Amino acid sequence: MTRPRIYITQPVAKSAIARLREVADVELNPDPLTIVDKEALCAAVAKNDILFCLLHDRIDRDVIAANPNLRAIASMKITPSDIDVQEATARRIPITVIPAMVTEATADIHFALLLAVARRVVEGDRLLRQGIFPGSQSSYLEAAMVSGKVLGLVGGGGRIGRAVARRARGFGMKCLYWGPRRRPEADEIESGITYVSLERLLAESDFVSLHSPLTPETFHQIGARELALMKPTAFLINTARGSIVDEPALARVLAEGGIAGAGLDVFENEPHVTAALIPMTNTVLTPHLGSAVAELRETMAHVVVDNILAILDGQEPPNCWNPEIYARVT
Repeated sequence: MTRPRIYITQPVAKSAIARLREVADVELNPDPLTIVDKEALCAAVAKNDILFCLLHDRIDRDVIAANPNLRAIASMKITPSDIDVQEATARRIPITVIPAMVTEATADIHFALLLAVARRVVEGDRLLRQGIFPGSQSSYLEAAMVSGKVLGLVGGGGRIGRAVARRARGFGMKCLYWGPRRRPEADEIESGITYVSLERLLAESDFVSLHSPLTPETFHQIGARELALMKPTAFLINTARGSIVDEPALARVLAEGGIAGAGLDVFENEPHVTAALIPMTNTVLTPHLGSAVAELRETMAHVVVDNILAILDGQEPPNCWNPEIYARVT
């Protein structure tokens, strides 16, 4: 009996790959620094039965059409962004995802960016490595206080926003939040967050923290107008989705001193970053590290494997995005 063939677009946890190799032939891109381009992805899909893809992969109509017998697209992301769901569904190809399980890891990196940009940690590290030690009370790297300041959570009533608010309480910060739907009062009290208008949040916050999902309504939610409402001493922190921010507008405001700095883990056109941001010393930029925690990534990979094994067993997978393909035709 021919074993099924699975292609993985980048290395994932060895224990997850081992489970797949018990039941299938597994091919993978072994380089964690290389995102497989479209041509190579089409070639891989053409000769494999199941595609195991990651957040950065773009699975468009051409990729899906590369194999008329493709059995599944198993993604290691919470929503199938950059996957042509309509095309896959029309071909009755299941798309699987993972549950919302990155809350605490994302809140950790969010607060790490906040601290790093406010206290100029990266600048200090680079300076020291260049052999420069300005003196332990030098004014050269004077930075911004975090403790006791105001944190504004845009779209912050969700899981990650409230997780960031929990961390902020340890720093004695006052937490404001705004979103299209207000949380119940009991949730606000438990999380220590106060609901205000977006305009008030932007005007009063020392740190503006972004947590909105990316939708047509939130595309460029933070643009030139919103940035102009922020304090010149304020910082913008984004670990949500890059396109929530008008990146060129942000670069202009940072260059002009309209705000003090930014900590960004996500970008509008990943893996490309607006060139003007790169040399700026008042930014801390990380390459989408929100879920980059070894034990979490291993758990995520095993969820993908669970979905694949269910499909190979002829069952509807537990995290199917388009379950309508399993509906009986009457």
